[in-house]
Amino acid sequence: MKVLPRLFAVILKEFTQLRRDKLTFGMIVGIPLLELILFGYAINTDVRNLTAAYTDQANTHLSRQFIADLSSTQVLNFEHRVAAAADLDELLRDGTISVAVFLPPDFDRRVADGNRSPAQLLVDGSDPTILGIARQLGNMPISFDVQGARAPQVGAFEIRTYYNPERRSAVNIVPGLIGVILTMTLTLFTAVAIARERERGNLELLINTPVSTTELMVGKVIPYIAIGLIQVSLIILLGKLVFDVPLRGSLEDLYLVSLTFIAANLALGLFISTAVKTQFQAMQLSIFVMLPSILLSGFMFPFDGMPAIARYIGEVLPITHFIRLIRGIMLREAGIADMGHELIILLAFTAAMMTAAILRFRKRLD
Repeated sequence: MKVLPRLFAVILKEFTQLRRDKLTFGMIVGIPLLELILFGYAINTDVRNLTAAYTDQANTHLSRQFIADLSSTQVLNFEHRVAAAADLDELLRDGTISVAVFLPPDFDRRVADGNRSPAQLLVDGSDPTILGIARQLGNMPISFDVQGARAPQVGAFEIRTYYNPERRSAVNIVPGLIGVILTMTLTLFTAVAIARERERGNLELLINTPVSTTELMVGKVIPYIAIGLIQVSLIILLGKLVFDVPLRGSLEDLYLVSLTFIAANLALGLFISTAVKTQFQAMQLSIFVMLPSILLSGFMFPFDGMPAIARYIGEVLPITHFIRLIRGIMLREAGIADMGHELIILLAFTAAMMTAAILRFRKRLD
């Protein structure tokens, strides 16, 4: 009979400790809510509003009607109109669009003839999901006004697949995995760095040293930069040897954007470490950050197909911009000059997080 009171006392103690630990209590409620919202609302496999461009060299009533019909499907969001097919290729290469439509000068005659596809659908095949959606769009029946009559035209597109004609998922997944793995490991490693020093009492030793806050933060970061570069090299090597994932762009550009992304994750981890008191809290908060980083970055689902609020959150995350950069370099042979704005965002995020971490850190025991 004496067991139950003692057991109850231990249970009561644990609940009291959880109630006092506000961060842990927040994770108990926050993680289920976050996953429910992300999977139930933000993650939408019915992809719409893919960023697209078109070239209309026919420039007739029929061709304009065709573009309007495509827009009305809400699958494509035509944000660009360019003069030549080469301009469409450039937009696809730098990642500005994922789908393009080319209408030749004899578009009307092709429609009336019915023996040739009247238009071309150019698709960034590095994402098999987008390619599958484009194939469905290419096979949908579209009606045209031909000499005053409505004539159905089935299979209106000749589909040209760029960058991944074999539709291999590994080509899209492996470059994105570089971002996911770096986020999961480096953010977590550095998130527990300052908390570990505090728990072990090492900060007491640092108080009596001439090491400044900036020097301490930078010293914490540098060893993990080497770890991150080793991980990048390992993934690229295994991706090539095992899955035959191409590296079409510059190796120097790849390592430069990887180094910037590594610094961004380390800065984020340091900021988290200054916001918590224990290693357990640091791990909890890191997991809370990792979930949207993986789900809202375009790694698993086409970014353009997400609701607006999910895209706004995704744009704040460094992994979103890194995945655009790494896929552009590896798969589309794009260079930093083509996607420089993405690199600038990563640099700005790194500077902001590092500054915030330095300002929050106090070289003291409490």
